Amino acid sequence: MRNLLFGTLTGIAALGLAACTSKSPGPLEGTWKMSDPFPVTVSFRDGEVEALGTINRVSYKRYWNEVSVTYEEGPNKGATFRYTVIDPDTIRSDSGTFHRAR
Repeated sequence: MRNLLFGTLTGIAALGLAACTSKSPGPLEGTWKMSDPFPVTVSFRDGEVEALGTINRVSYKRYWNEVSVTYEEGPNKGATFRYTVIDPDTIRSDSGTFHRAR
């Protein structure tokens, strides 16, 4: 019985971890603009990010109100950038605060 419980919990944990990484941007989906410290527009779509006229393949990993974006190609290949969802129209990163484009 104890081994069955342990196996079940291990399986659930593995599924939970596997479900964290996705091609879906979740709450980041859409176009965002930042004006300070420099103007930039970023669009998050299924499996990709577009910024500064360049589209790159990415994967997303969501943990509570944070979404990590890992680049799978391009000059940032292997780099991960973290965005914190403040509210449906505001996200924050190390680069600055983005607002949803309307």
